[in-house]
Amino acid sequence: MSVTRTNIKKVNGSSISDAADMLATEEPLEIRLEYHHEGKRLQKNISVTMRTPGSDSELAIGFLYTEGIITAASDVVSVSYPKEDNQNILLVSLSDAVQPVTANLERNFYTTSSCGVCGKASIEAVRIACNIPDIPDMLRVPSTLIYQLPDLLRKEQEVFENTGGLHACALFDTEGKLLLIREDVGRHNALDKLIGAALGTGLLPLDHHMLLLSGRASFELVQKAVMAGIKIVAAVGAPSSLAVEMAEEWGMTLIGFLRGQRFNIYSGAERVVI
Repeated sequence: MSVTRTNIKKVNGSSISDAADMLATEEPLEIRLEYHHEGKRLQKNISVTMRTPGSDSELAIGFLYTEGIITAASDVVSVSYPKEDNQNILLVSLSDAVQPVTANLERNFYTTSSCGVCGKASIEAVRIACNIPDIPDMLRVPSTLIYQLPDLLRKEQEVFENTGGLHACALFDTEGKLLLIREDVGRHNALDKLIGAALGTGLLPLDHHMLLLSGRASFELVQKAVMAGIKIVAAVGAPSSLAVEMAEEWGMTLIGFLRGQRFNIYSGAERVVI
């Protein structure tokens, strides 16, 4: 379940009362990879992430894609829970023809809902891993459309309305149509779920789409957007310095502090029409 009910004491001024509250569920998900190596099928535990249950298959596939372990949806044969009584372990089986890069499997992928992958690889490593060509584009989006994105996102955030405790990301086309939305207690998980869903439906590369983040724009989120080919990323909160550096490196339009009729452009201002 994505929501957990709990009993609380509610304090208001000098009074205290019993009440029920809804919390965003947070549970670990262990991602195991099964792949062919030297004539044998091997299994390897490659990630443990604290996530909100739901869309686990999309989360796993999006994670594998944005980390450069798979390059297409067809690389995956099946995604399953190997233990029926344990929905916190997920096994992703790859095609025999897919040989994952060993170095990508040896990294320590323990993640938390707050910080994402700690000790992230450099921008140079992302450049090597990304298999989407950097094609010049003529994307132009009016600022009046960008102003509307947070309200469109909020209208679709079902769990957030109940708990106030989830991050969300949303994919829009350049006409402002909402195509996908995913939520999670971890902002990196929400984006992996969204990219996994886009990969599964054949939308990638997302070079004619806009991504909206409900919080800040960290390096990790911009890196994942780069891997998916996204050219325009807008965040309600602030970007980090490395996120801006990454956006500039890849010619991405990066917008921060999108609130009301205001926002800051940190890179790629040519795509925004005022």
